Amino acid sequence: MKSKTSRKSTFFVILALILALTYLAFFGIENYYGDIRQVYVKSANDIRWGIDISGGVEAVFSPDIKDVEITSNDMDSAKAVIETRLVNNNITDYEVYADTHNHQIIVRFPWKAGESEFDAQSAVQELGETAMLTFCAGQDNTNVILKGAQDIKEAYAGVHPENPSLPVVALELTEQGTSKFATATQTYLGQVISIWMDDTMLSAPQVNSVITNGQAIIDGMGSVEEAVALANKINAGSLPFALTVDESKLQIISPSLGSDALNVMIVAGAIAFGIVCIIMIARYRVNGVVAAIALLGQLSASIACISGFFPGVQSFTLTIPGIAGIILSIGVGVDCNVIAAERIRDEFKRGKTLDNAIEYGYKNSLSAIIDGNATIVIVSLVLMGAFGSPDSFLGTVFSPLMSLFGSSITGSIYSFGYTLLIGVIFNLIMGVLASRLMLRSISQFKFMRNPAFYGGKKNG
Repeated sequence: MKSKTSRKSTFFVILALILALTYLAFFGIENYYGDIRQVYVKSANDIRWGIDISGGVEAVFSPDIKDVEITSNDMDSAKAVIETRLVNNNITDYEVYADTHNHQIIVRFPWKAGESEFDAQSAVQELGETAMLTFCAGQDNTNVILKGAQDIKEAYAGVHPENPSLPVVALELTEQGTSKFATATQTYLGQVISIWMDDTMLSAPQVNSVITNGQAIIDGMGSVEEAVALANKINAGSLPFALTVDESKLQIISPSLGSDALNVMIVAGAIAFGIVCIIMIARYRVNGVVAAIALLGQLSASIACISGFFPGVQSFTLTIPGIAGIILSIGVGVDCNVIAAERIRDEFKRGKTLDNAIEYGYKNSLSAIIDGNATIVIVSLVLMGAFGSPDSFLGTVFSPLMSLFGSSITGSIYSFGYTLLIGVIFNLIMGVLASRLMLRSISQFKFMRNPAFYGGKKNG
């Protein structure tokens, strides 16, 4: 009796959790002290929208000194570090151009979430100056061995002298850096010396020999493109100049879709979501109600991941392709619930009782649901690995594949892959686990025991 009562309460517990998540994901918890906004739980208002939706800033970065020869490689390296900073800050909608002739880096990126002052100068400070490169003992950046241009002269991509098929990054150190590195490689022989840019680890090669001539080789790259990317980042961090913003060239970019486009999309999305839920309920009755609740949970969880709701997860830039990823994942969620509901109907036709029809309906639909979702997860991971930061875990995993096409950081495609991935993951949680528990729970109430409510024939 106790277990049955406990099962009956499952529906209400899950419903309450989904409703709470929905409220918090869209509205959050915040308070105002005068004009100061204190955020306790982030909401949809904390989502950073792409340039095409909310507009943004155009800034021109230039070297802060004029008496040093600046090469095109220097400018490419500076561009690489700005791109890395943008992606590491979850700013996935941006444009970065290197003007090697005029020694300028042109950057366009969206406003912060909740921006109301539209102060271009303040927005650009988020990117800061050129990142500082360090070589550190071990896999943290506390014990610094080499630092910036004073120790690192140049890095360039090449192939291993003993194995031409193996891409490497060759390092040339300054006189001061040569002395420091000789001591460090002797001290940490057989251990790891990691390479850092600000707080981001670029690489962690193992020391295989004592290096005293100021020449070092970093191997372990999966492709020449990956080696070029790492060399560019090392050079950017060891440039003899910092990048400063030309304030006279700061510009505000208007959203390409118009200021009301976001509200129109939200209203249209809400109407479409409501119509889908109504159709599901009309077609599948109680199964449709449970499916609608599960879809609401899936949507809310996706919004929560994008807004930075969960601890340790930063707010993510949401672009038009990112919105398309959410919509597509909702479509996959609808398909998941339809498959389960149809399988339950099939079980009733085979003469199963209510409890068995629900149990075997979900069991028999599981393989089809997992197969479809697993395919989309793989596609999403490939998109994130191919078009995200090459320093990320996925970028490293998929670098051999992308070496066939060339390295590319494309934030809008990365955004599509990210939203599609989290949508599918929460579809599996809500559409398979939560909906099954809710349907089993609600079917235990006496007044809900009629098979007609679930797609079977009416009792009697």
